[in-house]
Amino acid sequence: MRENARVTADYKGDYQELIDEISELLGAPATLENRNFELIAFGTYDSEGDLDPAALDPVRTRSILTRRSTAAVRRWFEGFGITRATGPVRIPPTPEAGVYRGRICLPVRHRGVVLGYVWLLVDDPGPAEPQLTAAMRVTGRIGALLADEAQHGADLTRELRAVLTAERGWPRDMAVAELRTALGPRAEGPHTMVCVAPWPSADPDDAPSVRTLPGATALCTVPWGAADQCLALLVRLRSADSPAPAVSAATRLLEQAPGGGAGGTAGGAAGAAAGIAAGRTGLAELGTAWAQAVAAARAARAEPRLGPVAQWARIGPYRLLTSLTGEAAHDAAVAPLLSPAHQELARTAEVYLDCAGQAGRTAAELGVHRQTLYYRLSRVEQLTGLDLDDGEDRLLLHMALKAARL
Repeated sequence: MRENARVTADYKGDYQELIDEISELLGAPATLENRNFELIAFGTYDSEGDLDPAALDPVRTRSILTRRSTAAVRRWFEGFGITRATGPVRIPPTPEAGVYRGRICLPVRHRGVVLGYVWLLVDDPGPAEPQLTAAMRVTGRIGALLADEAQHGADLTRELRAVLTAERGWPRDMAVAELRTALGPRAEGPHTMVCVAPWPSADPDDAPSVRTLPGATALCTVPWGAADQCLALLVRLRSADSPAPAVSAATRLLEQAPGGGAGGTAGGAAGAAAGIAAGRTGLAELGTAWAQAVAAARAARAEPRLGPVAQWARIGPYRLLTSLTGEAAHDAAVAPLLSPAHQELARTAEVYLDCAGQAGRTAAELGVHRQTLYYRLSRVEQLTGLDLDDGEDRLLLHMALKAARL
């Protein structure tokens, strides 16, 4: 576990030193991205005008501000053969692509595999060949560091997945102990779990880097339902009652998930949603935290007003409803109301109960006349055999309607 004891912050400092070294060698500001075009570090070298915002271009500015490039930018640069290159690749200015300044790309490889790219903004004639040769030697050291970090991340992925998929009791306790050892001192701080569901792929290469997510410690994919996957993220918090880093990370993940709410939709069953567990200190209750994150994600998908990012503490009755098994969540009396032919009646009943049985509020919410509302409620009573003047019948109907969303 010696490699696992190394924290991501240590790598960040090493990358910064190496990219500053390249910037000084070549007399030009450099940036380092991984092979998925996620920003790792950018050089502090400042020759006259090089870091003037007016001298940059939209592609580099976006990379620094958002710490990642778009898929279109990635395809455009890969079209110059950078994924196969073993030496510097010169890329000319192309204003129509948002590339106003020429670049030199230094592929970062380790044992023949490309792991990232160093980018230089240069004007002709640019660095001489001896300078580029020296810079390529530095990229070799960066490649070894990226490979080391990738192994560290793979170990944490394996340990986190083991915790989340282990059975309760001794198997999970052992998995938590392994993850605690892998994380070292960080394991004892405040954490929470984030669930993003569904996630498009179980391939770890398709998952974002933890470096691009606020407070991220480890992530993995786990099964979601019969055929889909969800993404699990362990997030460090400043304190157990301050979920801001988890909310930021969840929002960023939804931008990369199909149909996610962060891009402007309201979430709901058709798209991805995220759930955040209550914060806690240490890893002893990680299984419980994961169950809460999954429940909150289910609630956000079932109830659009809760999403696209839902916190366990704010999902109300879904805290109980998500713990019910499939059979327990259904009631025979309510089944007729849930048929496709009675969707309008079911919605009327749910809004009425959400409004605490206040007819005026309900009619206004539905945009119908009170007499129409009363007629619909009488039909609900006929179909279900429940009395809407009876508190227990109303509770049963309300729970069954909410559970049906799940």
